[in-house]
Amino acid sequence: MAGLFAALEASALGPVLLLTKAELHEGSTRHAQGGIAAAIGPDDSPEQHLADTIAAGAGLVDERMARILVESAPRRIRDLERYGVSFDREGAGRAFGREGAHGQARVLHARGDRTGAAIETALAERVASGRVTVREHTLATAIALEDGATAGVRALDGEGGERLFEAPAVVLATGGAGAAFSHTTNPPVATGDGIALAFAAGAEVTDLEFYQFHPTAFRQAGAPPFLISEALRGEGATLRDGGGRAFMRRYHPLADLAPRDVVARAMVAEMRAAGADHVWLDCTELGGVDPIARFPAIAAFCAERGIDLRRDPVPVAPAAHYLMGGVRTDEWGRTTVPGLYACGESAATGVHGANRLASNSLLETVVFAKRAVEHLASGEGGAMAPCADATPFAAGGGAPADAAEVQRLLWERAGIERDAEGLRAGLAAVRAWPEAASERSRAGRERRWLAVFAELLLTAALAREESRGAHFRTDFPERDDARWARRLVYRRAG
Repeated sequence: MAGLFAALEASALGPVLLLTKAELHEGSTRHAQGGIAAAIGPDDSPEQHLADTIAAGAGLVDERMARILVESAPRRIRDLERYGVSFDREGAGRAFGREGAHGQARVLHARGDRTGAAIETALAERVASGRVTVREHTLATAIALEDGATAGVRALDGEGGERLFEAPAVVLATGGAGAAFSHTTNPPVATGDGIALAFAAGAEVTDLEFYQFHPTAFRQAGAPPFLISEALRGEGATLRDGGGRAFMRRYHPLADLAPRDVVARAMVAEMRAAGADHVWLDCTELGGVDPIARFPAIAAFCAERGIDLRRDPVPVAPAAHYLMGGVRTDEWGRTTVPGLYACGESAATGVHGANRLASNSLLETVVFAKRAVEHLASGEGGAMAPCADATPFAAGGGAPADAAEVQRLLWERAGIERDAEGLRAGLAAVRAWPEAASERSRAGRERRWLAVFAELLLTAALAREESRGAHFRTDFPERDDARWARRLVYRRAG
């Protein structure tokens, strides 16, 4: 969504080349179910949206950036509608859902629970019919630099040949890194490419210890990864243990609509106590909503596995979902490398803090993609100021034999619960992987990027000796604002 929107907006400025390593439609956007948050309802306001965003972010939200996010929302919703996105309606107005940690129902959705697919389809159709040149199955391998500034992108084409695409500006919109975990809601293409590319080019990265685990991913032996939207709990669905007992009220006053990190840890505690690998989501008593009509994609997926949402509970467990961190950017999407921008999940804008508020992700993509293009149009160029206390970091040069090694390692050592012993063991394993400098295949490069991401995440998680938002240390279970009310920033050594 970030890349498509940026390409469409930038096409008014001149020639735009859009590179994607898979097919145009592939990425996390099309799997997004819940919707996009925007304070445009009659009883809502950007100030309320801002307050909820800051509260969810556990003391690390950049308030200035978050204010840009929430105040830009109405205009960006109109932009999406102009590009052909049709949001669901209720009576004469738009329909709004409610999700965890939101004080208001402010989540717009499209085609029920197919919001991401509806947005991606509309934008992709505009891209395909417009002035944007699209090259699919083209894997970026490096940001080309000239005198320290961006000069284009080096990439592998579909036949494996490498070439240089020259450009005075590059926008990274490569998504997250969910494929680094064994249990994830993300597609296999989410391998942290943009973070590794930007880091190698000298850009700063930050907040990599904060990986959000979505509480409710479908968990059944042999079933593929599948997100069970938080919007179901917004409509009244209840998490229950194996005995049918609702348990979230014991963990948080908001019960099933508590922040995602709270819900995920509560589920882990319940599963551990029961010796089970899942709990149950009861959707049989929603507030006057037919779950099959409101959530057609989820209902169809469950029906294929013998589950009727109207009468059967759904087996669910947490899974890696969203990276709050990424390439450090300013209010215009600029990185610390001149001419290099980032937006969407690959960027770390500071709006999510330590724990993203539900449905702010799709909003962030369009808000900061738009601002990146506005800055390009201004011709001001330049880069964001470097962080004075960024830590120089020399990532190892190794990579595992297969991606499953990274996935198992991060799930076991840097999952929902972490401790120093596990994090140190994870770092030792990463640093023992054999040298990967000669590996030039697509799969080999993705394994190398996953290794870079894993080493950065483990390093940041080990350094942050507290628990905050999505980062939970069993050996440091309390939040420590005296020492850790700050962001950890890294840059490539040398």
